[in-house]
Amino acid sequence: MPMCSALLTCRVAGRCSRVWCGVPPALVHIRSASVAEPGTRRSNEEQLWEAAGYLPFSRAKIGSFFQETPVLKNPFLEDALLRGYLRRHLPQEAAFSDLCAFGERVANEVDGWGRECEVTPPRLVHFDPWGRRVDHIVTSPAWKRMKDLSAQEGLVAIGYERSFGEWSRVYQMSKLYIFSPSSGLYTCPLAMTDGAAKVIQSIGVSWPVDEAYGRLTTRQPERFWTSGQWMTERQGGSDVASGTETVAVPQTDGSYKLHGFKWFTSATDADMTLTLARAQDRTGATTPGSRGLSLFYGEVSRDEGGRLKGIEVQRLKDKLGTRQMPTAELLLDGLPAHRLSEEGKGVASIANMLTITRIHNSISAAAAMRRVVQLARDYATRRTAFGKLLKDHPLHMQTLARMEVETRGAFLLVMEVCRLLGREESGMATQLDAHLLRLLTPVAKLYTGKQAVAVVSEGLESFGGQGYIEDTGLPGLLRDAQVLSIWEGTTNVLSLDVLRSVARSSGMVLHAYFTHAKSLLAGASNASSLAPAVKAVDGALSELEDFVQIAATRAPGYLELAARDLAYSLARIYTGALLIDHACWKGASSSDTYAALRWCEHDLCPVATKQARGCYDLSTAPLDAALVYDRPIQG
Repeated sequence: MPMCSALLTCRVAGRCSRVWCGVPPALVHIRSASVAEPGTRRSNEEQLWEAAGYLPFSRAKIGSFFQETPVLKNPFLEDALLRGYLRRHLPQEAAFSDLCAFGERVANEVDGWGRECEVTPPRLVHFDPWGRRVDHIVTSPAWKRMKDLSAQEGLVAIGYERSFGEWSRVYQMSKLYIFSPSSGLYTCPLAMTDGAAKVIQSIGVSWPVDEAYGRLTTRQPERFWTSGQWMTERQGGSDVASGTETVAVPQTDGSYKLHGFKWFTSATDADMTLTLARAQDRTGATTPGSRGLSLFYGEVSRDEGGRLKGIEVQRLKDKLGTRQMPTAELLLDGLPAHRLSEEGKGVASIANMLTITRIHNSISAAAAMRRVVQLARDYATRRTAFGKLLKDHPLHMQTLARMEVETRGAFLLVMEVCRLLGREESGMATQLDAHLLRLLTPVAKLYTGKQAVAVVSEGLESFGGQGYIEDTGLPGLLRDAQVLSIWEGTTNVLSLDVLRSVARSSGMVLHAYFTHAKSLLAGASNASSLAPAVKAVDGALSELEDFVQIAATRAPGYLELAARDLAYSLARIYTGALLIDHACWKGASSSDTYAALRWCEHDLCPVATKQARGCYDLSTAPLDAALVYDRPIQG
C-alpha cells in the first residue's frame, strides 16, 4: 500500500511521528496591567513586573512550563522485535502492509475510542420509563465501534480464513497485539468469540450452531456476533466440577431450558454464549462432579416486549480494572439452549476454548508491556529532570532496558505458542509440536500474566507522579493488567495444570520440551557473542532435568509444592532459548544479542535453586500454614 510504504520509509529515516505541522508553540498570555482590589496597594516589585509585561503566577496565571505528553506512534513501526520476527517467519508484503496500516489507525483513531470506553463505562438499566423490566446494558458508542472494527479488520476471522497457512495464527495475534492496549478491553469478548468458534469447529459446524459459527468468523460488521463465556458460579471459578449448579431441563423438541445463577459473566452484552450445566434426567436428578457437566449453546435475544428471553441481569460487577467491559451476574430462568457436547463431556469439550482464551490472555499481557515501554521511552525523550533528558540518565535507561528485556521475552514465548497452534490447525504439527503446545499454553499464560503486572507497574513509575494520575490514562494500564494473572486460571491453578499435562502424557511433554530447547541452542553453537547465554540456558536445562528425576522419587505432595517454581523455570529457560535462537538469524541486530544475554542473567531454574534449600520438603507445609495463621500469644 502506498501509505504504508511511505510510512516505512519515514520510519527508516527516523521521522515517523505525529506532529502538528506549522502550528507555533503555545503562547502564555499575560495581562500588562491589572486593577488593584479595593483597599490594596500594588508593591513596587509588582509594578516593575507589570511594566516589563510579565507577572507570573498571579490570579489565573499559572506559569509557562508544562510537561510534554508522551506520544503514541504507530505501534507496528515502533516495535523492532515484532517487525524482525515477522520478517523472519512471515515475510509477506500483504501482511506487513495490513499491520502497518492498522498500526496507524490504532495510533490516530482507535486509541481515542479505547479512552472513551474507559471514561464512559457500561451501565445497567433495569426498567423502562413505564416500569417494564428490560435489563439493557448501555455501552458507549466507542464500544460499538470496536465491534465493527473487529469484524472489518478480521481480528477473529483471520484465524479461520488461514490465508497464511500455518502462520495465520501468528498473523492474527500480531494484529491483536497491536490492538489490545488501545482496544478498551474489546479483546476480551474477541478472545471468547475466538474460543467459541474453535469449540464449534472442533465439534462440527452443523445445526444448531452453523449460523452462529458463520457470524463469529465473518468480516461483515452487520453480521458479526460476539460470544460470552458463562462458566463461573457462586461456588467457584476454576473448580467448575463442584461449583456448577445450573441445570438443563430437557424439552420435547430436543432442546433445553437452563436454570441457574452465573456469578461472573464477561462481555455480558454478547450475542450468544457457551456455558456448562447439568442435564436433568426424567426424574429431575442430575449427576454430580465433572461427569454431570455438559456444554450448551444459547442465543441472547428479546421477546416482542423487549424483555430478555430466559435471562435477568442482576447487577454489573464493580471491578478493579477492565471497567470498559460489562461483566454481570445473571439469573438464567429458562434460557433456551442446545446441548453441544456429549452428555457429561462438557469439561473436555471446552479444552480447545481454554487454549484459545489463554493464548489471547498471553497476547494481552505482552501487548500491555510493549505499550508501557513504548510510551515510557517516548516520554524519556521529552521530560527533563536534574538538567538533562530522562534518556540521558544511565540509571533510567537501565530500568527501561530491563523492562524491554522482559517484554521481548514475553513476546517470543507467546508467539511460539501461536506458531504451535497454527501448525496444529493446519495439520502440520508433529507429536512433539502437540506436546509442546499442551505444556507451553499454561506456562506462557501464567508467566506473562505475572510479568505484565510487574512491568506495567515499573512503567508507571517511569512517569513519576503523572503515572499515578487517572486522566493521563496510565493507571488504567495497571488496573487492567491485574486481571491477566487471574482470568482463565490463576498462577497456582495453571501451575497445577502444568503438572497435570506432565502426568497425563506420561512425561512426554517434558521430553518434547527438552528436545526442542536443546535444538534451539544447537543453532547458536558457533555464535561466540552468545556463548554466556548458551552456557546459562544449557546449565539450567541440566538442573531442570536433575530436578525432574529427583522429584519423580518423592511423594506426590513434593511436586505440588514445587509446581509454581517449576512453571517459572520452564518459562524462563525456554524463553532464554527463544531469545538466543532469534539473535542467531541473519537479520538479527546487536540489540537482539544483548537482550538474550541480559535475559540469561536471571536465575533461569529457580525450582532447582529452591530444591537445594529444602523448600519443597513436606515438613514445610504445616510450617507455612502456621506462619500464615500465626496469632499473638495470650498472656
